[in-house]
Amino acid sequence: MAQLDRMPEPMRSHLAKLPCPSFKTQPWVSGQPLAHRRVALISTAGLQRRGDRPFEGMTGDYKVIPGEIEAKDLVMTHISTNFDRIGFQQDWNVVFPLDRLRELATEGIIGSMADYHYSFMGATDPVEMEPAARNLATLLKGDRVDAALLVPV
Repeated sequence: MAQLDRMPEPMRSHLAKLPCPSFKTQPWVSGQPLAHRRVALISTAGLQRRGDRPFEGMTGDYKVIPGEIEAKDLVMTHISTNFDRIGFQQDWNVVFPLDRLRELATEGIIGSMADYHYSFMGATDPVEMEPAARNLATLLKGDRVDAALLVPV
């Protein structure tokens, strides 16, 4: 996640003045407060561990990313030539906010972090992603995850 205090002017002032929308809808499910939830990250930035087999086309598969990974060990293999990688190169938290999730766990805002997190290739047709998403749901349950932070890129 980009940090406002690190942005140059006038972008910082502009973003700080933008209104924050509020929504009158209610969640469609209820559950434990965040302080009692185990959270996983799921990104569509085409991320993987350095040395893993790259994504191949838009097959709908995902990559498993261990929770203890460091930024230097994560690479982006997004296949779109139009995909802007600059944000990821400057701060991986823009597309995979693992540092922020660690901070939330340390501060007790969330109960804990999942042992594993996941990345899909975002340019994929969602229909092609459904089988992998169903498989991923099983993995998340096995990791006792009861909340996911979806990071669409």
